[in-house]
Amino acid sequence: MASQGTGYDLSASTYSPDGRIFQIEYAQKAVENAGTVIGIKCKDGIVLAVEKLVNTKLLVKGTNRRILNIDRHAGFATAGLIADGYHLADRARQEAVNFRDTYKFPAPIGTLARRLSSYIHAFTLYSSVRPFGISTLLFGIDEIEGPQIYLIEPSGTYWGYKGAALGKARQLAKTEIEKLDLSELSLEDGVKEAAKIIYKVHDDAKDKDFELEMAWIGPQTKGGKGQVELVPQDKIDEAARLAKEAMDNEMED
Repeated sequence: MASQGTGYDLSASTYSPDGRIFQIEYAQKAVENAGTVIGIKCKDGIVLAVEKLVNTKLLVKGTNRRILNIDRHAGFATAGLIADGYHLADRARQEAVNFRDTYKFPAPIGTLARRLSSYIHAFTLYSSVRPFGISTLLFGIDEIEGPQIYLIEPSGTYWGYKGAALGKARQLAKTEIEKLDLSELSLEDGVKEAAKIIYKVHDDAKDKDFELEMAWIGPQTKGGKGQVELVPQDKIDEAARLAKEAMDNEMED
């Protein structure tokens, strides 16, 4: 890519002769080097799971979260540069607050996705800025469309999905998600299946240790308020145990 992009990869506002913008492609490489993120739309809510790679054993558990709240009914997870993700989270919160102040009800998830993608796209138009080195899974439940997941790319393009994956093992994770009957999958079972996928795509030989970070939203979350919250640690531990047992059984077979 470097040889092909020489002279055309110095700015996000410069096209190559074959119509490529190399800075956006380089940003996508940052996403592909990150830990895997998956989102699953269940019959009664949404589950997100993140393979948060741990660079050192001295790191305090739970720091540098990859899943962040945007509003009571919405959250997102990022794969790529962590600092870019926190900046984008602040922007998304501003959009959610502005919508609520203007229209007096929570922003639809699709509206948040459109506004956030427009903001990301603006960073691909000028030579004085660089594209965000992250892809984002925006998720939540609104009164209009119900549970939704949107994937937003570094180019500013966004797509709605029933199940999506980001990061280094996204293709394998996507294949595993496609095997699930999402229309019949409960939120509790979605946590277990998501943990299985994360453990299955993690490569112990090549990758560092990781923390399993999970969040969900559904009618029973946040004490029955139907808001975004981190999955309780005891449920994560149980899901991780079942995932490890399933992998051991597969190896024995």
